[in-house]
Amino acid sequence: MLVDSPPEQRAETAPAPPTRRAIRVLGLFASVALLVLVALASIAIGAKSLPLGDVWHGLFHDTGTYADIVVDDRISRTVLGLLAGAALGLSGAVLQALTRNPLADPGLLGINAGASAAVVTAITYFGVTSLSGYVWFAFAGAAVVGALVWFLGGSRGATPVRLALAGTAISAALYGYLQAVMIMDDAALSRMRFWTVGSLASATGSTITQVAPFLAAGTVVSLLLARPLNAVAMGDDTARALGANLNRTRALAMLSATVLCGAATAACGPIVFVGLMVPHVVRSFTGPDLRWILPYATILSPVLLLGADVLGRLIARPAELQVGIVTAVIGGPVFIYLVRRRRTTQL
Repeated sequence: MLVDSPPEQRAETAPAPPTRRAIRVLGLFASVALLVLVALASIAIGAKSLPLGDVWHGLFHDTGTYADIVVDDRISRTVLGLLAGAALGLSGAVLQALTRNPLADPGLLGINAGASAAVVTAITYFGVTSLSGYVWFAFAGAAVVGALVWFLGGSRGATPVRLALAGTAISAALYGYLQAVMIMDDAALSRMRFWTVGSLASATGSTITQVAPFLAAGTVVSLLLARPLNAVAMGDDTARALGANLNRTRALAMLSATVLCGAATAACGPIVFVGLMVPHVVRSFTGPDLRWILPYATILSPVLLLGADVLGRLIARPAELQVGIVTAVIGGPVFIYLVRRRRTTQL
């Protein structure tokens, strides 16, 4: 005769449900696997069709054939997409925490506008024509605007609202300057038309080498800020009660976001919505803890950027659609949805 075990014993012998932490860790591994698949697709798929055998040969045997050259170009493009995507997503997550605004993105503080204005100036007035030449102008422009926003926002007394207002005002002024210069100079307009929409097509090993140190430094600083940014996100009074140094945290957050977004914009042009969409999606299943949001955004943002780049190559074959256009087309409806959902929640 079978006798049921007491409820206490059944509870002890039943397998424990997976913890939320374990699920998040498994999700990180799944995200890495997805990133690897998208990166392989970026190398295998292009505007010009190549047999998979030629792609495989180009990966491991450099014989100087046309297929090998194409694969080498795709590898550089993929690596730059990985670095730029991670930088944009991470900077977006940091800025959303800094401004306590889930709809913020790197363009909110004028960083994209600063980089774009500097590149237009370099091309029009200094005769710089190569990417390796104006990448430093773009980075310098982003850094100067980041510092100016911090100063106008109140520096040590900076608040999220002041930073956002200062960034919006500077962005409007710089984009006006950019459009005026490009309209008056046809040569600048011709050279800038691909860069201003955002593209990975001109990726080279030299470009990657130049921006990689800045991206690495910005990534390390951003990830180390996860805990203090958690405190800042709960409000100034709560952050002070928890022992957070608000001025130092905000200054380092501004610095890391400027470095990340400035370097990515310098290499690829102003690519929009990546820094908005990915952190917002990640927050929906990780919760508000930046110790998880930042790593997830670092991994999944390149998935979006490289996926959009591959889609742009497939849509317009044998030509291609720039990745900045694809992310804008995807991001526009997503942004409208997020704004409407946020408004509904507040009501």
